[in-house]
Amino acid sequence: MAAKETTAKPATEKGLDSLFEHGLKDIYYAEKKIYRSLPKMIKAAKDPELKLALEKHREETSGQIEILESVFEMLGKRAKPEKCDAIDGILDESNSLLEDFGNTETSDAAIVFSAQAVEHYEITRYGSLVAFAKALGLNDAAAALKQVLDQEYATDKLLSSMAESGINRAAA
Repeated sequence: MAAKETTAKPATEKGLDSLFEHGLKDIYYAEKKIYRSLPKMIKAAKDPELKLALEKHREETSGQIEILESVFEMLGKRAKPEKCDAIDGILDESNSLLEDFGNTETSDAAIVFSAQAVEHYEITRYGSLVAFAKALGLNDAAAALKQVLDQEYATDKLLSSMAESGINRAAA
């Protein structure tokens, strides 16, 4: 079997490693922003189980921030957030929905709706980051990021279950 040929990229060309680092900075910003946004959702939640799930997810988010910091450390980089317009938009919409539906029977459904938008964003980003880390041979980073991805999937599944088992009916 012939050895794989490699060609050096010009210094100005950005490769997968640069995209991986950009993605880490993006999701680091997002997680920190999400962590700061969750108390407003927790306070607005009426359903005790939803409130508890959001509190648990805030604790998980704190741990996810620590995991991201450890991945930066694995790369020999300083953990540095990079503004993420996507999560800013999702959280702005969430705040708007809380204002519009906060004092109605639909408030918990609006919270789940918003929280799942956040989860789906995180799932797409972590899924890509895991794949990038694997392609770059960063197996420890891939494993750490996969742990977070699994938590995001679990939170999304829990939110769906809560919505389908009662929150949506209560809002109808």
